[in-house]
Amino acid sequence: MTHDLTLPSGSPTAEGLAERALRDPHRPRFHFTSPGGWLNDPNGLSHWNGVYHLFYQYNPLAAAHHRIHWGHATSTDLVHWADEPVALVPGSDGPDRDGCWSGVLVDDGGVPTLVYSGRHGEHELPCVARGSADLTYWTKDSANPVITAPPEGVDITAFRDHCVWREGSGENTVWRQLVGSGIRGVGGTAFLYESDDLRSWRYVGPLLTGDASQNRGELDWTGTMWECVDLFRLGEDEEAGSTDVLVFSAWDEGTTHHPLYWTGRYQGDTFTPTALHRLDYGGRYFYAPQSTRDEHGRRIMFGWLQEGRTDEANAQAGWCGVMSLPRVVTLATDGGLHQAPVPELTELRRERVEVAPGRLADPYTPLPAVRGDQLDIETTLRLAPGATVRLVLRETPDGAERTVVEVSRSHDGTGGTLRLHRETSSLDPTVDTEPRYGDLSLGPEGRVDLRVLVDHSALEIFANGRPLTARIYPTRPDEAVGVGIGADGDVALERFDAWQMASALTDGPRPLWP
Repeated sequence: MTHDLTLPSGSPTAEGLAERALRDPHRPRFHFTSPGGWLNDPNGLSHWNGVYHLFYQYNPLAAAHHRIHWGHATSTDLVHWADEPVALVPGSDGPDRDGCWSGVLVDDGGVPTLVYSGRHGEHELPCVARGSADLTYWTKDSANPVITAPPEGVDITAFRDHCVWREGSGENTVWRQLVGSGIRGVGGTAFLYESDDLRSWRYVGPLLTGDASQNRGELDWTGTMWECVDLFRLGEDEEAGSTDVLVFSAWDEGTTHHPLYWTGRYQGDTFTPTALHRLDYGGRYFYAPQSTRDEHGRRIMFGWLQEGRTDEANAQAGWCGVMSLPRVVTLATDGGLHQAPVPELTELRRERVEVAPGRLADPYTPLPAVRGDQLDIETTLRLAPGATVRLVLRETPDGAERTVVEVSRSHDGTGGTLRLHRETSSLDPTVDTEPRYGDLSLGPEGRVDLRVLVDHSALEIFANGRPLTARIYPTRPDEAVGVGIGADGDVALERFDAWQMASALTDGPRPLWP
Protein backbone atom coordinates (compact mmCIF):
# COMPACT_ATOMS: atom_id res chain seq x y z
CA MET A 1 0.00 0.00 0.00
CA THR A 2 1.29 3.46 -0.87
CA HIS A 3 0.90 6.05 1.87
CA ASP A 4 0.55 9.70 0.90
CA LEU A 5 2.29 11.42 3.80
CA THR A 6 2.56 14.89 2.30
CA LEU A 7 2.37 17.72 4.81
CA PRO A 8 1.23 21.26 4.07
CA SER A 9 3.85 23.78 3.04
CA GLY A 10 5.93 25.04 5.94
CA SER A 11 5.06 22.17 8.31
CA PRO A 12 7.86 20.55 10.31
CA THR A 13 9.02 17.13 9.22
CA ALA A 14 8.79 13.92 11.20
CA GLU A 15 12.55 13.77 11.60
CA GLY A 16 13.45 13.51 15.27
CA LEU A 17 9.87 13.72 16.59
CA ALA A 18 10.12 10.64 18.80
CA GLU A 19 13.55 11.65 20.08
CA ARG A 20 12.42 15.18 20.91
CA ALA A 21 9.28 13.87 22.57
CA LEU A 22 11.33 11.58 24.79
CA ARG A 23 13.48 14.49 25.99
CA ASP A 24 10.56 16.77 26.89
CA PRO A 25 10.29 17.00 30.71
CA HIS A 26 6.53 17.67 30.40
CA ARG A 27 5.83 14.36 28.67
CA PRO A 28 3.88 11.94 30.92
CA ARG A 29 5.32 8.54 31.75
CA PHE A 30 2.31 6.48 32.87
CA HIS A 31 -0.37 8.10 30.73
CA PHE A 32 -0.49 6.82 27.15
CA THR A 33 0.97 9.13 24.53
CA SER A 34 1.67 8.52 20.86
CA PRO A 35 5.31 7.78 19.92
CA GLY A 36 5.54 11.36 18.67
CA GLY A 37 3.52 13.78 16.60
CA TRP A 38 -0.15 14.47 17.27
CA LEU A 39 -2.73 12.52 19.32
CA ASN A 40 -6.36 13.36 19.94
CA ASP A 41 -9.66 11.45 20.38
CA PRO A 42 -9.72 7.87 21.67
CA ASN A 43 -11.32 5.66 19.00
CA GLY A 44 -12.44 2.06 18.59
CA LEU A 45 -12.10 1.33 22.30
CA SER A 46 -12.75 -2.37 22.89
CA HIS A 47 -11.85 -5.45 24.91
CA TRP A 48 -11.42 -8.20 22.30
CA ASN A 49 -10.46 -11.74 23.29
CA GLY A 50 -8.82 -10.57 26.48
CA VAL A 51 -6.89 -7.70 24.90
CA TYR A 52 -7.73 -4.01 25.30
CA HIS A 53 -7.52 -2.09 22.03
CA LEU A 54 -7.09 1.67 22.05
CA PHE A 55 -7.17 3.39 18.67
CA TYR A 56 -6.67 7.12 18.48
CA GLN A 57 -6.52 10.11 16.14
CA TYR A 58 -2.88 10.36 15.07
CA ASN A 59 -0.58 12.43 12.90
CA PRO A 60 2.79 10.62 12.85
CA LEU A 61 4.50 13.41 10.92
CA ALA A 62 4.00 16.50 13.05
CA ALA A 63 2.61 17.72 16.36
CA ALA A 64 -0.27 19.28 14.43
CA HIS A 65 -3.86 18.35 13.63
CA HIS A 66 -3.51 17.49 9.95
CA ARG A 67 -4.54 14.56 7.74
CA ILE A 68 -5.39 12.31 10.63
CA HIS A 69 -4.56 8.58 10.73
CA TRP A 70 -5.71 5.97 13.26
CA GLY A 71 -2.98 5.01 15.69
CA HIS A 72 -3.38 1.71 17.55
CA ALA A 73 -2.14 0.37 20.89
CA THR A 74 -2.93 -2.80 22.84
CA SER A 75 -2.78 -3.83 26.48
CA THR A 76 -3.68 -6.80 28.62
CA ASP A 77 -3.77 -4.82 31.87
CA LEU A 78 -4.81 -1.23 30.98
CA VAL A 79 -1.42 -0.09 32.32
CA HIS A 80 1.29 -1.14 29.85
CA TRP A 81 0.63 -0.46 26.17
CA ALA A 82 2.24 -1.84 23.02
CA ASP A 83 2.29 0.15 19.79
CA GLU A 84 0.65 -1.67 16.89
CA PRO A 85 0.73 -0.92 13.14
CA VAL A 86 -1.18 2.20 12.16
CA ALA A 87 -4.72 1.01 11.52
CA LEU A 88 -6.12 3.56 9.06
CA VAL A 89 -4.29 5.84 6.64
CA PRO A 90 -6.01 8.55 4.59
CA GLY A 91 -6.49 7.45 0.99
CA SER A 92 -4.77 9.07 -1.97
CA ASP A 93 -8.30 9.81 -3.16
CA GLY A 94 -11.83 8.98 -2.10
CA PRO A 95 -13.96 9.79 0.94
CA ASP A 96 -11.12 9.84 3.51
CA ARG A 97 -8.35 11.52 1.53
CA ASP A 98 -8.20 14.36 4.08
CA GLY A 99 -8.32 12.23 7.18
CA CYS A 100 -9.76 9.20 8.96
CA TRP A 101 -11.66 10.85 11.74
CA SER A 102 -13.24 9.49 14.92
CA GLY A 103 -15.25 6.28 15.14
CA VAL A 104 -15.83 2.96 16.86
CA LEU A 105 -15.13 -0.76 16.61
CA VAL A 106 -17.95 -3.33 16.55
CA ASP A 107 -18.16 -7.11 16.27
CA ASP A 108 -19.94 -7.95 13.02
CA GLY A 109 -20.52 -11.70 13.36
CA GLY A 110 -16.97 -12.27 14.57
CA VAL A 111 -15.41 -9.80 12.12
CA PRO A 112 -13.92 -6.70 13.76
CA THR A 113 -15.33 -3.71 11.91
CA LEU A 114 -14.53 -0.01 12.20
CA VAL A 115 -17.11 2.70 11.54
CA TYR A 116 -15.36 6.06 11.19
CA SER A 117 -15.72 9.51 9.65
CA GLY A 118 -13.90 9.97 6.38
CA ARG A 119 -13.05 13.56 5.48
CA HIS A 120 -12.86 14.80 1.90
CA GLY A 121 -12.66 18.57 1.68
CA GLU A 122 -15.50 19.91 3.78
CA HIS A 123 -17.40 16.62 3.69
CA GLU A 124 -17.34 14.23 6.68
CA LEU A 125 -19.16 10.98 6.02
CA PRO A 126 -19.38 7.53 7.63
CA CYS A 127 -17.02 4.85 6.29
CA VAL A 128 -16.41 1.19 7.16
CA ALA A 129 -13.29 -1.00 7.35
CA ARG A 130 -12.99 -4.73 8.12
CA GLY A 131 -10.14 -6.05 10.26
CA SER A 132 -8.02 -9.14 10.55
CA ALA A 133 -8.74 -11.54 13.41
CA ASP A 134 -6.06 -9.89 15.57
CA LEU A 135 -7.30 -6.38 14.71
CA THR A 136 -3.94 -5.50 13.19
CA TYR A 137 -4.72 -5.03 9.50
CA TRP A 138 -7.73 -3.26 8.01
CA THR A 139 -9.41 -3.16 4.61
CA LYS A 140 -11.65 -0.25 3.72
CA ASP A 141 -15.02 -1.07 2.18
CA SER A 142 -15.26 -0.30 -1.52
CA ALA A 143 -18.76 1.14 -0.92
CA ASN A 144 -17.46 3.96 1.30
CA PRO A 145 -18.95 6.31 2.31
CA VAL A 146 -21.79 4.14 3.59
CA ILE A 147 -23.92 7.22 4.25
CA THR A 148 -23.49 9.55 1.29
CA ALA A 149 -24.92 12.75 2.76
CA PRO A 150 -26.35 14.19 5.98
CA PRO A 151 -30.14 14.15 6.37
CA GLU A 152 -31.92 16.07 3.64
CA GLY A 153 -33.65 19.31 4.47
CA VAL A 154 -31.66 19.95 7.66
CA ASP A 155 -29.21 22.83 7.93
CA ILE A 156 -26.43 21.21 9.94
CA THR A 157 -23.38 22.69 11.67
CA ALA A 158 -21.25 19.53 11.26
CA PHE A 159 -21.71 15.77 10.81
CA ARG A 160 -19.16 13.33 12.24
CA ASP A 161 -18.19 10.82 14.96
CA HIS A 162 -20.11 7.63 15.64
CA CYS A 163 -21.69 5.42 18.26
CA VAL A 164 -22.79 2.02 16.87
CA TRP A 165 -24.47 -0.90 18.63
CA ARG A 166 -26.53 -4.03 17.96
CA GLU A 167 -30.09 -3.92 19.23
CA GLY A 168 -32.87 -6.50 19.54
CA SER A 169 -32.82 -10.28 19.79
CA GLY A 170 -33.04 -13.30 17.51
CA GLU A 171 -34.04 -12.47 13.96
CA ASN A 172 -35.20 -9.02 15.00
CA THR A 173 -31.74 -7.57 15.61
CA VAL A 174 -30.65 -4.40 13.87
CA TRP A 175 -27.61 -2.15 13.88
CA ARG A 176 -28.17 1.35 15.18
CA GLN A 177 -25.87 4.33 14.86
CA LEU A 178 -25.63 7.84 16.24
CA VAL A 179 -23.80 10.52 14.27
CA GLY A 180 -22.85 13.70 16.11
CA SER A 181 -24.21 16.87 14.57
CA GLY A 182 -26.04 20.11 15.17
CA ILE A 183 -29.06 21.86 13.68
CA ARG A 184 -28.18 25.44 12.81
CA GLY A 185 -30.12 27.94 14.86
CA VAL A 186 -31.33 25.23 17.25
CA GLY A 187 -28.54 23.26 18.93
CA GLY A 188 -26.41 20.14 19.03
CA THR A 189 -27.94 16.78 18.21
CA ALA A 190 -27.29 13.11 17.57
CA PHE A 191 -28.85 11.74 14.38
CA LEU A 192 -30.12 8.17 14.66
CA TYR A 193 -29.74 5.62 11.84
CA GLU A 194 -30.35 1.88 11.53
CA SER A 195 -29.05 -0.87 9.26
CA ASP A 196 -29.11 -4.61 8.71
CA ASP A 197 -25.53 -4.87 7.47
CA LEU A 198 -23.54 -1.75 8.53
CA ARG A 199 -23.50 -0.63 4.88
CA SER A 200 -27.05 0.41 3.99
CA TRP A 201 -28.37 2.87 6.55
CA ARG A 202 -31.88 4.25 7.03
CA TYR A 203 -32.27 7.66 8.64
CA VAL A 204 -34.58 7.57 11.66
CA GLY A 205 -34.32 11.11 13.04
CA PRO A 206 -32.69 13.15 15.82
CA LEU A 207 -32.37 11.11 19.02
CA LEU A 208 -32.23 14.27 21.13
CA THR A 209 -31.58 17.93 20.32
CA GLY A 210 -30.13 20.57 22.63
CA ASP A 211 -30.94 24.25 22.93
CA ALA A 212 -27.90 26.36 22.07
CA SER A 213 -29.67 29.52 23.19
CA GLN A 214 -29.63 28.36 26.82
CA ASN A 215 -26.64 28.96 29.15
CA ARG A 216 -24.31 30.24 26.41
CA GLY A 217 -20.90 30.87 27.94
CA GLU A 218 -21.66 28.71 30.98
CA LEU A 219 -19.84 25.53 31.97
CA ASP A 220 -22.85 23.39 31.01
CA TRP A 221 -23.62 25.06 27.65
CA THR A 222 -24.49 22.29 25.19
CA GLY A 223 -22.97 24.03 22.15
CA THR A 224 -24.04 24.16 18.52
CA MET A 225 -22.72 20.68 17.69
CA TRP A 226 -22.27 17.45 19.67
CA GLU A 227 -18.99 15.68 19.03
CA CYS A 228 -18.14 12.09 19.95
CA VAL A 229 -21.59 10.98 21.12
CA ASP A 230 -21.58 7.85 23.29
CA LEU A 231 -24.75 6.09 24.48
CA PHE A 232 -24.67 3.36 27.12
CA ARG A 233 -26.74 1.87 29.91
CA LEU A 234 -25.68 1.58 33.55
CA GLY A 235 -27.24 -0.07 36.56
CA GLU A 236 -27.03 -3.05 38.83
CA ASP A 237 -27.79 -5.15 35.78
CA GLU A 238 -26.48 -3.18 32.78
CA GLU A 239 -28.55 -5.23 30.34
CA ALA A 240 -31.79 -4.37 32.12
CA GLY A 241 -30.37 -1.12 33.36
CA SER A 242 -31.73 1.65 35.48
CA THR A 243 -30.15 4.66 33.79
CA ASP A 244 -29.16 5.46 30.23
CA VAL A 245 -26.32 7.87 29.64
CA LEU A 246 -25.74 10.02 26.55
CA VAL A 247 -22.24 11.54 26.55
CA PHE A 248 -21.17 14.26 24.13
CA SER A 249 -18.58 17.00 23.77
CA ALA A 250 -19.92 20.51 23.22
CA TRP A 251 -18.41 22.20 20.14
CA ASP A 252 -19.04 25.56 18.49
CA GLU A 253 -17.57 26.90 15.25
CA GLY A 254 -14.24 25.10 15.59
CA THR A 255 -13.89 25.58 19.36
CA THR A 256 -13.89 22.58 21.69
CA HIS A 257 -15.67 23.45 24.93
CA HIS A 258 -16.35 20.63 27.42
CA PRO A 259 -17.78 17.12 27.80
CA LEU A 260 -21.30 16.75 29.17
CA TYR A 261 -23.79 13.93 29.61
CA TRP A 262 -27.52 13.46 29.86
CA THR A 263 -29.01 10.86 32.14
CA GLY A 264 -32.42 9.56 31.15
CA ARG A 265 -34.08 6.78 29.21
CA TYR A 266 -33.38 5.56 25.69
CA GLN A 267 -36.47 3.86 24.29
CA GLY A 268 -37.68 3.41 20.74
CA ASP A 269 -36.27 6.20 18.63
CA THR A 270 -35.81 8.84 21.32
CA PHE A 271 -33.83 9.66 24.45
CA THR A 272 -35.88 11.24 27.23
CA PRO A 273 -33.50 13.18 29.47
CA THR A 274 -33.88 13.64 33.20
CA ALA A 275 -30.77 15.75 33.93
CA LEU A 276 -27.71 17.32 32.31
CA HIS A 277 -24.33 16.90 34.02
CA ARG A 278 -20.72 18.00 33.59
CA LEU A 279 -18.58 14.94 32.87
CA ASP A 280 -15.21 16.37 33.96
CA TYR A 281 -14.57 19.69 35.66
CA GLY A 282 -11.42 20.18 33.57
CA GLY A 283 -13.52 21.10 30.52
CA ARG A 284 -11.56 20.69 27.31
CA TYR A 285 -8.76 18.91 29.18
CA PHE A 286 -10.92 15.77 29.19
CA TYR A 287 -12.49 15.90 25.76
CA ALA A 288 -14.03 13.52 23.20
CA PRO A 289 -14.39 10.63 25.67
CA GLN A 290 -15.26 7.13 24.51
CA SER A 291 -16.22 4.10 26.58
CA THR A 292 -16.62 0.36 26.25
CA ARG A 293 -17.92 -2.46 28.41
CA ASP A 294 -15.04 -4.83 29.04
CA GLU A 295 -15.20 -8.60 29.48
CA HIS A 296 -15.40 -8.11 33.26
CA GLY A 297 -18.63 -6.13 32.89
CA ARG A 298 -17.03 -2.77 33.71
CA ARG A 299 -17.71 0.45 31.82
CA ILE A 300 -14.22 1.75 30.90
CA MET A 301 -13.77 5.31 29.64
CA PHE A 302 -10.86 7.24 28.11
CA GLY A 303 -10.67 10.91 27.17
CA TRP A 304 -8.25 13.19 25.35
CA LEU A 305 -6.18 15.57 27.47
CA GLN A 306 -5.60 18.59 25.25
CA GLU A 307 -2.50 20.73 25.59
CA GLY A 308 -2.43 24.05 27.41
CA ARG A 309 0.67 25.44 25.71
CA THR A 310 1.18 27.08 22.32
CA ASP A 311 1.30 25.37 18.94
CA GLU A 312 4.92 26.51 18.66
CA ALA A 313 5.80 24.85 21.96
CA ASN A 314 4.10 21.63 20.84
CA ALA A 315 6.02 21.65 17.56
CA GLN A 316 9.30 22.20 19.39
CA ALA A 317 8.52 19.37 21.81
CA GLY A 318 7.77 16.96 18.94
CA TRP A 319 4.51 15.68 20.39
CA CYS A 320 1.03 16.85 21.34
CA GLY A 321 -1.87 15.26 23.22
CA VAL A 322 -2.26 12.78 26.09
CA MET A 323 -4.74 9.99 26.65
CA SER A 324 -6.37 10.01 30.06
CA LEU A 325 -5.91 7.18 32.48
CA PRO A 326 -8.63 4.58 31.98
CA ARG A 327 -11.61 5.13 34.28
CA VAL A 328 -14.27 2.87 35.67
CA VAL A 329 -17.65 4.58 35.35
CA THR A 330 -20.52 3.60 37.65
CA LEU A 331 -23.75 5.16 38.88
CA ALA A 332 -23.41 7.51 41.84
CA THR A 333 -26.00 7.69 44.60
CA ASP A 334 -27.06 11.17 43.42
CA GLY A 335 -28.05 9.84 39.98
CA GLY A 336 -24.93 11.06 38.19
CA LEU A 337 -21.74 9.22 37.31
CA HIS A 338 -19.01 8.13 39.70
CA GLN A 339 -15.57 7.94 38.07
CA ALA A 340 -12.36 6.38 39.36
CA PRO A 341 -9.05 5.24 37.85
CA VAL A 342 -9.03 1.52 37.08
CA PRO A 343 -7.60 -0.44 40.04
CA GLU A 344 -4.95 -1.99 37.79
CA LEU A 345 -3.00 1.28 37.96
CA THR A 346 -1.88 0.47 41.50
CA GLU A 347 0.58 -1.94 39.86
CA LEU A 348 2.78 1.07 39.14
CA ARG A 349 2.97 2.18 42.77
CA ARG A 350 6.45 2.01 44.28
CA GLU A 351 7.75 3.77 47.42
CA ARG A 352 4.91 4.61 49.80
CA VAL A 353 4.87 7.52 52.22
CA GLU A 354 2.27 7.78 54.96
CA VAL A 355 1.42 11.05 56.70
CA ALA A 356 0.15 10.80 60.27
CA PRO A 357 -3.51 11.76 60.80
CA GLY A 358 -4.46 14.90 62.68
CA ARG A 359 -5.77 18.45 62.34
CA LEU A 360 -4.39 20.43 59.43
CA ALA A 361 -2.52 23.68 59.99
CA ASP A 362 -3.02 27.11 58.42
CA PRO A 363 -1.74 28.03 55.87
CA TYR A 364 -0.07 24.73 55.01
CA THR A 365 2.68 22.32 55.95
CA PRO A 366 5.32 21.13 53.48
CA LEU A 367 5.63 17.35 53.26
CA PRO A 368 9.34 16.84 52.52
CA ALA A 369 8.95 13.06 52.38
CA VAL A 370 6.44 13.40 49.51
CA ARG A 371 8.18 14.77 46.43
CA GLY A 372 8.03 14.15 42.73
CA ASP A 373 6.43 14.59 39.33
CA GLN A 374 5.09 11.01 39.11
CA LEU A 375 2.82 10.58 42.11
CA ASP A 376 -0.36 8.85 43.21
CA ILE A 377 -1.86 10.46 46.32
CA GLU A 378 -4.86 9.21 48.29
CA THR A 379 -6.25 11.10 51.24
CA THR A 380 -9.43 11.14 53.33
CA LEU A 381 -10.49 14.44 54.86
CA ARG A 382 -13.36 15.68 57.00
CA LEU A 383 -14.25 19.33 56.63
CA ALA A 384 -16.32 21.34 59.10
CA PRO A 385 -18.79 23.83 57.60
CA GLY A 386 -16.92 26.76 56.05
CA ALA A 387 -13.58 24.94 55.99
CA THR A 388 -11.15 24.71 53.06
CA VAL A 389 -8.25 22.30 52.48
CA ARG A 390 -5.43 22.91 50.01
CA LEU A 391 -3.11 20.29 48.56
CA VAL A 392 -0.01 21.89 47.02
CA LEU A 393 1.71 20.07 44.15
CA ARG A 394 4.67 20.63 41.82
CA GLU A 395 6.07 23.39 44.04
CA THR A 396 9.52 24.90 43.56
CA PRO A 397 11.66 25.45 46.68
CA ASP A 398 11.00 29.21 46.59
CA GLY A 399 7.25 28.73 46.03
CA ALA A 400 7.34 30.73 42.79
CA GLU A 401 5.68 27.88 40.93
CA ARG A 402 3.09 25.61 42.46
CA THR A 403 -0.30 24.09 41.69
CA VAL A 404 -3.04 23.96 44.32
CA VAL A 405 -5.94 21.51 44.62
CA GLU A 406 -8.60 23.08 46.83
CA VAL A 407 -11.64 21.46 48.43
CA SER A 408 -14.08 23.57 50.41
CA ARG A 409 -17.32 23.03 52.31
CA SER A 410 -20.06 25.63 52.25
CA HIS A 411 -20.79 27.56 55.44
CA ASP A 412 -24.20 25.93 55.77
CA GLY A 413 -22.55 22.52 55.36
CA THR A 414 -24.83 21.37 52.56
CA GLY A 415 -22.31 21.11 49.71
CA GLY A 416 -18.79 21.72 48.57
CA THR A 417 -16.54 22.83 45.74
CA LEU A 418 -13.53 21.26 44.06
CA ARG A 419 -11.19 23.86 42.58
CA LEU A 420 -7.81 23.69 40.84
CA HIS A 421 -5.62 26.80 41.04
CA ARG A 422 -3.07 27.02 38.23
CA GLU A 423 -2.36 30.76 38.45
CA THR A 424 1.17 30.01 39.70
CA SER A 425 1.62 26.58 38.12
CA SER A 426 3.97 28.09 35.53
CA LEU A 427 5.95 31.28 35.07
CA ASP A 428 5.55 30.88 31.31
CA PRO A 429 3.03 33.58 30.34
CA THR A 430 1.97 31.69 27.19
CA VAL A 431 0.50 28.62 28.90
CA ASP A 432 -3.10 28.33 30.08
CA THR A 433 -3.39 28.85 33.84
CA GLU A 434 -7.11 29.49 34.22
CA PRO A 435 -8.68 27.86 37.30
CA ARG A 436 -11.03 24.90 36.96
CA TYR A 437 -13.81 24.10 39.42
CA GLY A 438 -17.08 22.30 40.05
CA ASP A 439 -19.63 21.36 42.69
CA LEU A 440 -18.91 18.54 45.08
CA SER A 441 -21.22 16.31 47.10
CA LEU A 442 -19.74 15.60 50.52
CA GLY A 443 -20.03 12.46 52.56
CA PRO A 444 -21.12 12.17 56.21
CA GLU A 445 -19.55 14.86 58.43
CA GLY A 446 -18.05 16.56 55.40
CA ARG A 447 -16.03 13.55 54.26
CA VAL A 448 -13.99 13.84 51.06
CA ASP A 449 -12.06 10.97 49.50
CA LEU A 450 -9.47 12.69 47.34
CA ARG A 451 -7.16 11.02 44.84
CA VAL A 452 -4.63 12.97 42.80
CA LEU A 453 -2.44 11.53 40.06
CA VAL A 454 0.49 13.68 38.94
CA ASP A 455 2.31 12.67 35.77
CA HIS A 456 4.57 15.53 34.70
CA SER A 457 2.21 17.86 32.75
CA ALA A 458 -0.85 15.61 33.20
CA LEU A 459 -2.98 15.99 36.31
CA GLU A 460 -6.09 13.96 37.16
CA ILE A 461 -8.05 14.65 40.34
CA PHE A 462 -10.93 12.58 41.74
CA ALA A 463 -12.94 13.91 44.68
CA ASN A 464 -15.81 11.69 45.86
CA GLY A 465 -15.97 10.30 42.32
CA ARG A 466 -16.04 13.70 40.58
CA PRO A 467 -13.07 14.21 38.24
CA LEU A 468 -11.11 17.31 37.31
CA THR A 469 -8.42 16.93 34.65
CA ALA A 470 -5.88 19.55 33.59
CA ARG A 471 -2.38 20.25 32.28
CA ILE A 472 0.47 22.12 34.00
CA TYR A 473 3.88 23.22 32.67
CA PRO A 474 6.35 24.40 35.35
CA THR A 475 9.29 26.28 33.84
CA ARG A 476 11.60 24.63 36.38
CA PRO A 477 10.30 21.07 36.13
CA ASP A 478 13.26 19.47 37.89
CA GLU A 479 12.73 21.70 40.94
CA ALA A 480 8.91 21.74 40.90
CA VAL A 481 8.51 18.55 42.92
CA GLY A 482 7.39 19.80 46.33
CA VAL A 483 4.13 18.74 48.03
CA GLY A 484 2.32 20.27 51.00
CA ILE A 485 -1.10 20.36 52.63
CA GLY A 486 -2.96 22.86 54.80
CA ALA A 487 -6.36 24.26 55.68
CA ASP A 488 -8.48 27.24 56.62
CA GLY A 489 -10.94 26.22 59.31
CA ASP A 490 -11.43 22.86 60.96
CA VAL A 491 -10.18 20.02 58.74
CA ALA A 492 -9.30 16.54 59.98
CA LEU A 493 -6.78 14.52 58.00
CA GLU A 494 -7.88 10.92 58.51
CA ARG A 495 -5.35 9.35 56.13
CA PHE A 496 -2.74 10.42 53.62
CA ASP A 497 -0.79 7.97 51.49
CA ALA A 498 1.46 8.82 48.56
CA TRP A 499 3.33 6.60 46.16
CA GLN A 500 6.02 7.23 43.60
CA MET A 501 4.72 5.92 40.27
CA ALA A 502 6.85 3.88 37.91
CA SER A 503 6.88 4.54 34.20
CA ALA A 504 4.55 2.42 32.08
CA LEU A 505 6.54 3.14 28.91
CA THR A 506 9.56 1.42 27.44
CA ASP A 507 12.89 3.21 27.44
CA GLY A 508 14.01 4.98 24.29
CA PRO A 509 12.10 6.51 21.37
CA ARG A 510 9.25 4.48 19.87
CA PRO A 511 8.81 4.06 16.11
CA LEU A 512 6.35 6.59 14.73
CA TRP A 513 5.10 4.01 12.24
CA PRO A 514 5.16 0.58 13.96
